[in-house]
Amino acid sequence: MKYLSKTVTFSTLSALLAAGLMSGCAQMPAQQNTMGEKTKQGAAIGAAAGAILGNIIGKNTKGTVIGAAAGAAIGGAIGYNLDKQAAEVAKSLETNVNTSPNAEATSAEDIIVTKTDRYVKITFRDKMMFPTNSAEPTPTAREKIQRLVTVLRNYPQTIIQVVGHTDNRGSFAYNRVLSKRRAHTVANMLINAGIPNPIYEKGCSYAKPVVPNTSPENMARNRRVEIYLYPGRDFVIDQCI
Repeated sequence: MKYLSKTVTFSTLSALLAAGLMSGCAQMPAQQNTMGEKTKQGAAIGAAAGAILGNIIGKNTKGTVIGAAAGAAIGGAIGYNLDKQAAEVAKSLETNVNTSPNAEATSAEDIIVTKTDRYVKITFRDKMMFPTNSAEPTPTAREKIQRLVTVLRNYPQTIIQVVGHTDNRGSFAYNRVLSKRRAHTVANMLINAGIPNPIYEKGCSYAKPVVPNTSPENMARNRRVEIYLYPGRDFVIDQCI
């Protein structure tokens, strides 16, 4: 579609924005006393997108203002969803949302929950998830994944991406296969638990360490499986780059 007709109504604009921006978003409660950081950022993004569409449709300042208002409301819902989802995931896994920009590099926790403007991320350390050189999950890993499943059932539209990482011992090819097997195992655990969401899986080998592989402690931090929760398909990115 090269252009939008001037006869497109405000309700149509809202529907367009909702379809493009709110994929996978849970409905906001009627009253929200506090606005999380992601809510503010989502509102800003939505306002910008809405203003552009409003200008196209209205060809005037009024159209821009209406579009910005609709976009801000919808974008705010996306941000709220990320805040809410991250908090629920962290609670289910008996941890907190880590707000440090270097959480994976500095934290020694087995499970780390973080969030950005685009996704919620759960990092599972290798020592908790798998025996050495194995893609068979530990009993603890199975129990933690089941807890995560309980939360994911509340977000049937969320796009899930499972990514495996290793340290740099052994060849890149061997570690790529191992990281893909581990990502595949976790993805299958979610599928077998009845999660209907679209699930992507990828193995990065040791292409994306969080810290240099210069010590056993650092290598342990690099061996991990990450689960990304995106509000829509357009948010999914290649986490191996």
